[in-house]
Amino acid sequence: MNLLARLVLAALGGITIYFSHEPHGFFIAGIVGIALFYAALSPWGHRAGAAAQWPSARAGALIGFVHAVAVYLPLLPWVGEFVGALPWIALSIACAMYSMVTGLFGVLVARWRYGYLAFPFVYVAVEAALSSFPYGGFSWVRLAWGQINGPLASLAAWGGPALVTFGVVVAGAGVASAIVAVAQRRAQNASLRPAGIALGAALIPVVVGMVGQYGVYRDGPTTDEVTVAAIQGNVPRMGLDFNAQRRAVLANHVNETTKLADELKQTGGQVDLVFWPENASDVNPFADPEAYAAITKAVTEVGAPTLVGTLTEDEVGDRNTAVVFDPATGPGDRHNKKFLQPFGEWMPMRDFFRKFSSYVDMAGDFKPGTGNGTVRMGDVVVGVATCYEVAFDPAYREAVKNGAQILTTPTNNATFGFTDMTYQQLAMSRMRAIETDRAVVVAATSGASAIVYPDGKVSKISEIFTPAHLVDTLPLRDSVTFAVRYGRYVQWLLVLVGLAVMAAALYASRRGYADGEKSADAEPKSY
Repeated sequence: MNLLARLVLAALGGITIYFSHEPHGFFIAGIVGIALFYAALSPWGHRAGAAAQWPSARAGALIGFVHAVAVYLPLLPWVGEFVGALPWIALSIACAMYSMVTGLFGVLVARWRYGYLAFPFVYVAVEAALSSFPYGGFSWVRLAWGQINGPLASLAAWGGPALVTFGVVVAGAGVASAIVAVAQRRAQNASLRPAGIALGAALIPVVVGMVGQYGVYRDGPTTDEVTVAAIQGNVPRMGLDFNAQRRAVLANHVNETTKLADELKQTGGQVDLVFWPENASDVNPFADPEAYAAITKAVTEVGAPTLVGTLTEDEVGDRNTAVVFDPATGPGDRHNKKFLQPFGEWMPMRDFFRKFSSYVDMAGDFKPGTGNGTVRMGDVVVGVATCYEVAFDPAYREAVKNGAQILTTPTNNATFGFTDMTYQQLAMSRMRAIETDRAVVVAATSGASAIVYPDGKVSKISEIFTPAHLVDTLPLRDSVTFAVRYGRYVQWLLVLVGLAVMAAALYASRRGYADGEKSADAEPKSY
């Protein structure tokens, strides 16, 4: 197989992986996409007696880059929805550069007899780096999110998204190795045993995931139940200027809450907790009496503690804040967003990036919070991960460790229009539900808002850019999953093994090159 064919195979694998992500959600596409990618990195023989053809490490880096670009370009166009194609393309290419490392070491470990068992560790290690550096990393593109509709999602309760990613790569690389082994068998009359072993390895994470569902998808332990409401007020217009419509957006959420209150009065029902989205009140109610009065009126009418997404300011600086308003006692606990979005809520190297785009000066200068990720709403402890925070492992894990019985993802997706962004983010909330064994209330300014059960299933969902309120009864949990307790150690272990694999692959490659200087026949053909 020549280099061009490998690049085409890798690109097809990338495009296939894109379709595993929401709103498409074909989880099997993630496994198939990894299989195509690993096949592009693997040695192939063409005729009886022919040596396997190995792509060089340099070719592997190019294969990895092309594969990742094919994933990220269709996955991330929402980044440039209102600011042009440059940020979207630049982010996609920047993320894809990490996969050059995956491809480089991928071709080295693919030369090993059981390289398909080593490659997943390399993949997870590189994904962890992408999710961590720089500026806190970009966890949005993790392979795991595309598995929310499949059996591998249940692995999240045991090791978080890192273990889900690992399972996908084991399955995909195993399938690819089985296919390559069958091809080698036909070309060289070799044994089919390697193909059977590889296929068996591919099935292990799938079987474990299916069995693991029985430990994840259950009715308990439930300590109590609460009736919750997610409010979606909508915005008057799409685009970056939605913040200029601040009072209109606030009025929309007040009106939708009042509408809910009227319905409850007519039916004799009640809700225990109400959740507004991020930026529902971009007018600081603690600095604007009119905004404070409007929020207080709505909360009093609905008669339940309400978590309000707003902007505040303290001695440190501007904060993206979720504040509890209680109908009896007024403002209470607050969560200041801890994981802020670079190039949006804060701008690294502002003077430098200003040379490339006038939109740079529209980025905020928010300061991160330092709380424990929870707020108390009445007698209920609620874990909060505001918008971008849901992509970060510590957000909900720390909240659950600090007593969160239920979770909420208040979010504002209005700046991304009718794109896939809101559905990709909802997939993350769903996986966090499985990971933590908690129900999640997703409240979005413009949609999609949703109610998510602890098993990751969506019970109710709104249309985007449509005012709505969702009401459901959800369990309160006091369980602490293995992933919450030990998930970071699982990831560290996978990463450390991945680094060891890379070191071993590099050593073996250099040793093979040194031996090849002594014997022209020591190395099979590479390019």
